[in-house]
Amino acid sequence: MKQSPSKSTLSYANQKRPWEMYRSLFYETLGKCQDLAPTRHKFRFKNKLLSLDSSTISLCLRLFPWAKFRRTKGAVKLHLLLDHDGYLPSFVHITTGGTHDVTVARNLNIAPESIVAMDRAYNDYKLFCRWTEEHVHFVTRTKSNAAYRVVETRAVPKKRNIISDEDIELTDKKSDEKCPHRLRKIVVFDKDNDRYIELLTNHMTFGATTIAAIYKDRWQIELFYKAIKQNLRIKTFVGTSENALMIQIWTALIAMLITKFLQAKSKFGWSLSNLVAFLRWNLFTHRDLWAWIDQPYDVLPLEPMSVQLMLPFT
Repeated sequence: MKQSPSKSTLSYANQKRPWEMYRSLFYETLGKCQDLAPTRHKFRFKNKLLSLDSSTISLCLRLFPWAKFRRTKGAVKLHLLLDHDGYLPSFVHITTGGTHDVTVARNLNIAPESIVAMDRAYNDYKLFCRWTEEHVHFVTRTKSNAAYRVVETRAVPKKRNIISDEDIELTDKKSDEKCPHRLRKIVVFDKDNDRYIELLTNHMTFGATTIAAIYKDRWQIELFYKAIKQNLRIKTFVGTSENALMIQIWTALIAMLITKFLQAKSKFGWSLSNLVAFLRWNLFTHRDLWAWIDQPYDVLPLEPMSVQLMLPFT
């Protein structure tokens, strides 16, 4: 490249090229990555395991007036449903910062017998009722002011971090009308952070230890957000229009899928951050990519062929 692309070219693309094209490309790429991903998560049960969460990306309101979040602050939200089979995002939705997490969760179509792990922000008894009737299981944290009565007390496994395991019914009139089904409350002691965690679920057959492990594995979605923010820099944007911002976020998500694809294909055992760093350092070197990701210290750069024509002396 003799010179960098002009700003006007980039500006025109950010303004005119529809971001929906990148969303379609993301899901096309996701399909190829899912073919390579493990078909089972690390748990013994066969249910599909998912994690649901959102991450807020702060913006300057003066530069992004369309993304108003608070009076002096702008933001967009990246809503994500992570499939634990390969830890790939199976659903992505981007909204302005003021959109409530539950609003997005209500519009999801989740297959029956799936298990969704999520944080306390998704506490919505009407949603819990619908999922219970559709045979969708959830594991989340209880509200601090939840009103309920204990219907049945279950035996607690010995020498584990389970403090109590109870079947409950909601006693608050509005809550009971929204969710008349029996739920299950499990109290777990988090030794690492020296605290008690109260879990709420509608799965009545799994052991309490398994329910606690499901919620713990929800941390993988936090790691996904951390990876995309640190490695692909979606905190700083090259355009201020809604279209430009959406293009950059979807492009970052595509790059994350491609990187995870390379990580899965490699025999070297890359960490995601190291692979991103090494790819960045080698962008302008000629290498056999498939050989290099298996043996990064042994595969030398290829010498580009000369373009100089020979003068044919006879």
